[in-house]
Amino acid sequence: MSTVVTDIGELVTNDASTGDGSALGVVHDAAVVVSGGLVEWVGPAASAPAADHRLDVGGRAVVPGFVDSHSHLLFSGDRSGEFSARMTGERYDGGGIATTVAATRASSDDELRASLRALVAEMRRQGTTTVEVKSGYGLTVEDEARSLRLAREVTPETTFLGAHVVPPGAERSAYVDLVAGPMLEACAPWARWVDVFCEPGSAHAFDADESRAVLSAGARAGLGLRVHGNQLTAGPGVRLAVELGAASVDHCTHLTDADVEALAASAPAQERQGTVATLLPGVEFSTRSPYPDARRLLDAGAVVALATDCNPGSCFTSSMPFVIALAVRETGMSPDEALWAATAGGALALRRHDVGRIAPGTRADLTVIDAPTHLHLAYRPGVPLARALDLPDDAVRPTQHPVGPST
Repeated sequence: MSTVVTDIGELVTNDASTGDGSALGVVHDAAVVVSGGLVEWVGPAASAPAADHRLDVGGRAVVPGFVDSHSHLLFSGDRSGEFSARMTGERYDGGGIATTVAATRASSDDELRASLRALVAEMRRQGTTTVEVKSGYGLTVEDEARSLRLAREVTPETTFLGAHVVPPGAERSAYVDLVAGPMLEACAPWARWVDVFCEPGSAHAFDADESRAVLSAGARAGLGLRVHGNQLTAGPGVRLAVELGAASVDHCTHLTDADVEALAASAPAQERQGTVATLLPGVEFSTRSPYPDARRLLDAGAVVALATDCNPGSCFTSSMPFVIALAVRETGMSPDEALWAATAGGALALRRHDVGRIAPGTRADLTVIDAPTHLHLAYRPGVPLARALDLPDDAVRPTQHPVGPST
């Protein structure tokens, strides 16, 4: 069965060969035909082919579903008190992660599953249709494997983050050996990616050598690479990610000129895979930290993505529209650049070509904006304008790439 989504006032396709020829590929007075969960046709509504169903969006804007390429949704517990303390001057250093670890270990599978699915549904109500989910709040072999097994129920974009922090009472070198050995072996069947919090100088995170050991072991196990880097200070995270061919290095708050040059030189282009700089401005909002400089990265030629980093400690927001608004207000991005980064940029950070765009053959992940143009995402911050579009043929979506909020 096919559906024509029509009376789209402004359609953002992220296909430069479509519409106005810009990076956003905007088509006005547009329609999209979908079938079996895939896009079949895109173009002017007046030229749309016949379909079995018709869905009229009343002149609203439609954009690709947001691709949230960095989240920590698998957890238990509440850290609102920690947030309150930061708002009165306490510095964020990652130490509160241990609180979430204790609560997560104590929770049942059903409790974790219910919380995870509630957050995924919350994301979808705000327009997110693809989400990456990390482990990292178990930090034992059994608890990390359990986290990834549960995360795999809602998304194929699962990331093993045993190297989130060194757990209290653990000896550093022994814990790194555990992560790169028995823990990785237990987690690899449930993970697509491996990640590490590379932040030398932090008592809780990992230095360059420790990070390299974990990432190299993950690569040998067949996992793709991701890196938490340069969040708290300038350090080796960005250059390590580029050297090892990581798909993304996330945070990128404190960058040297050499870091920016490395990200620009390794930027994905055409068929070439590279390293995306994923910015998480919700973290800076929630920790009163300096915002990353997206303008500097974009002007140098780096590819930038935006993501929520939804987690209970440093950024408990599930809203990609809020992240877009922050990026425009605080990081030097234009509204067009921020939307691209939250959709096509996130897809590149996950090395996905079936999401983040609206073109024949891509997943029919459409997000409707209750406004005439995507500009309202930044123009009206905090207003719930975006929602993922439910289609009559959702029940027959292809299952080879089931993605979080779409399932």
